[in-house]
Amino acid sequence: MKSSEVGGGAGTLSIGALAARFGLATHVLRHWEAMGLLHPGRDAGGRRRYGADDLNRVATILVLKEAGLGLNTIGSLSATVDRATRHEILRPAAEELRSRIAAAQASLELIEGGLNCEYEDVTQCPNYRRHLAERIGPRSPADQPPQDASCAGNSSRSS
Repeated sequence: MKSSEVGGGAGTLSIGALAARFGLATHVLRHWEAMGLLHPGRDAGGRRRYGADDLNRVATILVLKEAGLGLNTIGSLSATVDRATRHEILRPAAEELRSRIAAAQASLELIEGGLNCEYEDVTQCPNYRRHLAERIGPRSPADQPPQDASCAGNSSRSS
């Protein structure tokens, strides 16, 4: 470890060393500090010093961001130890994630349908047509062609 990484206290890191450890820019750590997510110590010269708790905190922030949580939500979570409040904060995030997963799954099914389609013209594939029909929705009576009394499917016809 460089002396600049340890200068302000044994086992602490400078802002540059901490940022490099996680592949972040130093301004990201300053922003997180301004939002109240990080609380680094200071050395005699006023420089930020990060210890083991800060390493854990940065790792936690990164994991929660990868899970799709925003910094404000992460801040709210860090401000509570109450289980009910934690659930109240996380429930909307879980619902949003479920919705995004469902949308991604539907997109994947459409793409895989195109990959597996044996027709030259993908618009002729039954899977593609089903997706279009679902998007269009049920037809209104005004959109339906008039039925001829001689139509085979007409239920008013007597045998």
